[in-house]
Amino acid sequence: MPEAASAPDVRATIGASEFDRDTAVTRRSPGVYDTDLSAGWTIVNAVNGGYLLAVLGRALADALPHPDPFTVSAHYLTASRPGPAVVRTETVRTGRTLSTGQASLVQYDDRGEEVERIRVLASYGDLGDLPDDVRTSAEPPGLPPLARCLGPDDGPSPVEGGSAIADRLMLKLDPATLGWALGQPSGKGEMRAWFGLADGRDADPLSLLLAVDALPPTAFELGLTGWVPTVELTAHVRARPAPGPLRVSITTRNLAGGFLEEDAEVWDSADRLVAQSRQLARVRLG
Repeated sequence: MPEAASAPDVRATIGASEFDRDTAVTRRSPGVYDTDLSAGWTIVNAVNGGYLLAVLGRALADALPHPDPFTVSAHYLTASRPGPAVVRTETVRTGRTLSTGQASLVQYDDRGEEVERIRVLASYGDLGDLPDDVRTSAEPPGLPPLARCLGPDDGPSPVEGGSAIADRLMLKLDPATLGWALGQPSGKGEMRAWFGLADGRDADPLSLLLAVDALPPTAFELGLTGWVPTVELTAHVRARPAPGPLRVSITTRNLAGGFLEEDAEVWDSADRLVAQSRQLARVRLG
């Protein structure tokens, strides 16, 4: 059993935390939701992709008859900015065990013209209805105890301008994947960390959509710096996580033509693989 994280004096609960408030959507009309993207989930000035996925995931959970995201595929079209946004959803198909919908998030530019930021296609079900049968060769990542891992305050910011999202997270990285912070990247394209929300809120399926895209990019361990914007991200939620800190492992096997893939696994305190993802991201070369 992994070591537990040190909890804040007062733990937030699911439904009553900063994450829940900042991903909240208000139904304006059937399939149309208003939201306000918080500046607290930004990297420099751009809103984090996992946070955006959770916002759209919350709107789809309201629009579809099933409660839990099973698979969510997102294309990031333009960088989102803090402030008002509109989410439009459409039900594609409703079945007995799965329902499928699509959603897009739009904002308005300085001329008042609508700009689409992200478009999602997702299938939802009920994770509580899944059988307990698990047959897997996957194993949890071998992370050092949490006390021996390092957080954002233990080193320099890898992105000029800072990262507000770091204050929202309990993030402790495996020292073996922190060579980039010392000017000695390993070249292996790996990132591993203990993960949670800073206010102590336990994970749920929506926060897993954040977890798959909240670690520093593997590009840093490949010797690259700067913002690494997501082009496409597909997340699979496999189970409702047990209470306690998560462990996240991300790997990159191939960087070519200025693009790389990141494969993520998220493990809960009961040693279950609760989420997986793959994303394509763009990197700055030279």
